Amino acid sequence: MTTNGPGPGPVRATLHLDGRRLSYLDHGGPGRVLLALHGHFAEGRTFTALARALGPRHRVVAPDQRGHGHSDPAADYSREGYVADVAALLDHLGLRTVDLLGHSLGGVNAYQFAARHPERVRALVVEDIGAEVDGDLSFCLDWPRRAPTRAALLARLGSSAPYLADAIREHPDGGWGLAFRPEDMVASQRALNGGHWADWLAGAGPALLVRGSRSGVLGAEHAREMAARRPGARLVELPAGHTVHATDPAGFAAVVRDFLGAE
Repeated sequence: MTTNGPGPGPVRATLHLDGRRLSYLDHGGPGRVLLALHGHFAEGRTFTALARALGPRHRVVAPDQRGHGHSDPAADYSREGYVADVAALLDHLGLRTVDLLGHSLGGVNAYQFAARHPERVRALVVEDIGAEVDGDLSFCLDWPRRAPTRAALLARLGSSAPYLADAIREHPDGGWGLAFRPEDMVASQRALNGGHWADWLAGAGPALLVRGSRSGVLGAEHAREMAARRPGARLVELPAGHTVHATDPAGFAAVVRDFLGAE
């Protein structure tokens, strides 16, 4: 394991899995661990504001999932691979049980992990993703791979730039680019697509489903069906789009805090 620090704020650490680097941020603290899984194009630092809002009651650990951020690309982006990464990280940290949160891609990973390892998940939070997924990320294949400056990269990204601020890097070999390979994102989304009702309904523990009222990913009717069909599941809608935690950080933190505090 390698770490970056010292000083205030999260510590970045690295776990090596079969020669592949899995990077994560550990915000520390004495509280219960909340493992937070980001969505496509993002990385663990998208949950920094949430970690500050929940501390010290919760210690937030947020990995850069395979192929994202500071983590290495993987040979595949299968459902089994993502779930295995979560198990490996918990084992590495010596954590038997955690609270588990996931947004979009991370939300499916979270409830699939909970379905396969129910004894390891105390409470589950799923942000704006359904039990049926049908997405297409092929548009990202047109994004620039390199630009001479950050400003030039942002200009070439156009209207997509505001959604990718956390994923822009200056590369050691020169120039600026994205912290993921677009073709990996397309492959990951294709592996994510499908019906996952069995996994959503398999979990027996408490679950919170958070939907953005303006979401174009999780429809209101589908969200209500998910909450109704899973015993003990709660549904909360907040005035936001797909990235609820970024659009309404205070509201998102409040509902997560209240939910986890009651469990």
